[in-house]
Amino acid sequence: MKAELHTRRWLVRLAIATIVVIAGFAVPSARAEEVSSSARGAAQLVAPIALYPDSLLAQILMASTYPLEVVEAERWTQANSDISGEERLEALKKEPWDPSVKGLTALPQVLQMMSDKPDWTQTLGDAFLARQQTLLDAIQDLRTRADAAGNLETTPQQKVSRVAAPPSPGSNAPAETVYTIDPPTADEYYLPIYNPNTVYGRWPYPDYPPIVWYPPNHVADGVLSFAGGAAVASAIWGRVDWWNHRVNINVNRYNRFNHTNLNFKRNAWVHDPAHRGNVPYRDKEMAARFADQGKTAAREGSSDKSDAERRDGGERAKSDDSEKSAKSKSARSERSARSGRHGGSRSGKRRGRRR
Repeated sequence: MKAELHTRRWLVRLAIATIVVIAGFAVPSARAEEVSSSARGAAQLVAPIALYPDSLLAQILMASTYPLEVVEAERWTQANSDISGEERLEALKKEPWDPSVKGLTALPQVLQMMSDKPDWTQTLGDAFLARQQTLLDAIQDLRTRADAAGNLETTPQQKVSRVAAPPSPGSNAPAETVYTIDPPTADEYYLPIYNPNTVYGRWPYPDYPPIVWYPPNHVADGVLSFAGGAAVASAIWGRVDWWNHRVNINVNRYNRFNHTNLNFKRNAWVHDPAHRGNVPYRDKEMAARFADQGKTAAREGSSDKSDAERRDGGERAKSDDSEKSAKSKSARSERSARSGRHGGSRSGKRRGRRR
């Protein structure tokens, strides 16, 4: 039964991987490189999510680097829509996906969006791995444009802050404004709904029109609305470090959601190629880098296994020696006892004869 289940799951995973890979090639490699290296390409790519709360945005960026697992998780979410709470969390523990993907199951709309657009998801993930700063700068630029157009304000569904970022050391440039977006409460998220063609004002890159999720008639032009709130507990644990242009991990929330007790030496997120599956990296340099990381991890895992086996072998040897020693002592004690009994009996007989 277990073998049959394993085979069925492997076939489903292979089918999903084929769909993701074929869909991924819909965006030519040259286009993907353009997206990750140019401001206009990056803006086009992040336009649908640039106004999402920072922590959710961070988790989408992380999860997008594992497009196969995103599709698997979305299908799992649909199949398990009838369970919730602790039962759902227990079921989720059995799945092998990266924690960033598991966390998004708390927001099925986001997973569905990413699963329905596998070419966009893979391109976003590859661009994020290759040029994090380019994407994060593009998000800040779009937020600035949305603010100028009057479409980025604090509401009951979101908290918008404008923070003055200090200039680089030695620079005379004026301080830039960094826009942060947070949920009204830490565990409740309202997904923004908007038309990227209008919410940012006049689109600056006509040759690179923004990607649009919703039909134009779904939302009023230039208006930012919200879906109903969703309670996510600690499932969303990503953070954006705008000043260092990277995505971080909220360690406390990460540990609560994943039932771990990890003490990270650094809280910057690091991509794990083990969760990439059969989806190739479009950038050759990136593919080589993560392939080397995978080999290193495999060697370290093999080394750890060998060390464990040696330790286990040593413990077994010690145990065997102890057991042999104990048996030897027991045998000597038994022989001594028998000798004492026999000796006492012979002595008594001699005393009897002397009488």
